[in-house]
Amino acid sequence: MELQMKVAQAVHVLNHDTESSNRVAANQWLVQFQQTEAAWEVATSILTSDHQPFPSDFEVEFFAAQILKRKIQNEGYYLQLGVKDALLNALLVAAKRLSSGPPQLLTQICLALSALILRSVEHGKPIEQLFYSLQNLRTQNDGIVAVLEMLTVLPEEIVDTQNTEISASHRNQYGQEQLLSHTPMVIEFLLQQSENKFQGGLQPNERNRKVLRCLLSWVRAGCFSETPEGSFPTHPLLNFVFNSLQVSSSFDLAIEVLVELVSRHEGLPQVLLCRVPFLKEMLLLPALTGGDVKVIAGLACLMSEIGQAAPSLIVEASAEALALTDALLRSSLASYILGPDVDGTNKKNVEGMFFSVFSALLDALLLRAQ
Repeated sequence: MELQMKVAQAVHVLNHDTESSNRVAANQWLVQFQQTEAAWEVATSILTSDHQPFPSDFEVEFFAAQILKRKIQNEGYYLQLGVKDALLNALLVAAKRLSSGPPQLLTQICLALSALILRSVEHGKPIEQLFYSLQNLRTQNDGIVAVLEMLTVLPEEIVDTQNTEISASHRNQYGQEQLLSHTPMVIEFLLQQSENKFQGGLQPNERNRKVLRCLLSWVRAGCFSETPEGSFPTHPLLNFVFNSLQVSSSFDLAIEVLVELVSRHEGLPQVLLCRVPFLKEMLLLPALTGGDVKVIAGLACLMSEIGQAAPSLIVEASAEALALTDALLRSSLASYILGPDVDGTNKKNVEGMFFSVFSALLDALLLRAQ
C-alpha cells in the first residue's frame, strides 16, 4: 500500500506540480521504480484492486498499464510460466474492470496483454489460450468492450514489423497459423456484435465503430486470405460495412475497411463496382451539393482503389464502369479543382488554369467515341 501511494503521489507531481525541480525528481524516482521487481506487483494491484489507498485516478492507472507493458516487452521472455499465467489473468481482470473508463487506458492494457502473448512461446499455442479466456470474458457484463479492444490490438501487434524484438519466423508462425485458425470465430463474433445494437453497455454508433476497427485490424493482418471469393457478394459483414458508409460516425472506418479489402481480394472490385451507382446517387451527389469534403474524399479514395485494383473492369466499358468513371471525375474535379468554397472570381481563375485538363479529357472521350 505504501508503494502504491508513493507511485500515485509521484505521478501526480510529475503531471501537475508547478515546480520543475519537483517534476524532475518525481520522474527520476518513477524511472528507477519501473526497474524494480516490486513494480510488477504494484502495477498489477493498481489495475486490478477495487480497494486502493487513493481515489481512482486515470493517470495512475495509465502509468501502471505502461509499466506492465514495458516490463513485459523487456523481461517477458524470462518470466516463469506460472507468473505469466497469473499476469495474463490479472490483465484480463484489469481489462474488464476498466473497460468503461477512458479508451486509452483499455488500449494500454490490451497492448500489455498482446506483448505477453507474443512472449509466451512455451505455451505452444498462447493465442488459443487467450481466445479461450476471451470466450469467458465475453459472457460477462461489460466484457464485450474489452474483448473488442483485445481483438483489435492483437493482430496489429503481431504484424507490427517495427517491433524488432520478435523474430520474423516467430511473427509469421503467429500470423499465419494461430491468427488464421481463429478467423471464423472472430467473424462470427463481429457479426453478432454488428447485429446486437444495445448489449454490452454500448450505443449503436459506438459499437459499430469498434466492430469496424476490429475488422480492419484482421483484414490488415491478412486473416481473410482463405475466405472464398464467391462468398463476398452476400457476406453479412460486407453488407454491414457497406451500410456503415451511410452513417456519418462510421463512414471513415468503413472506407478504410473497403479499401483494404479491395487491395487484397481480386473478386471484390467487381462486387463493389456493381454498387457504385448507388454510392453515386445516395452519397456522392448529395455530398457534392452540400460541400461535404469528408465524404467526397473518402469515396474518391475507394473508387480510385477499385479502378486501380481491376482496370480490366473499366476496359469492358460496362454501365457500372461508366458510373465509376463519372463519379471519380465528379469527386476529384468538381470538388477539388472547382471547390465548393471557392468564390466567383477565384473560381474563374481556377477554371482557366485547368482548362487544358478538361480539354484533354473531352478530346479523349470524343476520340474514343469515333
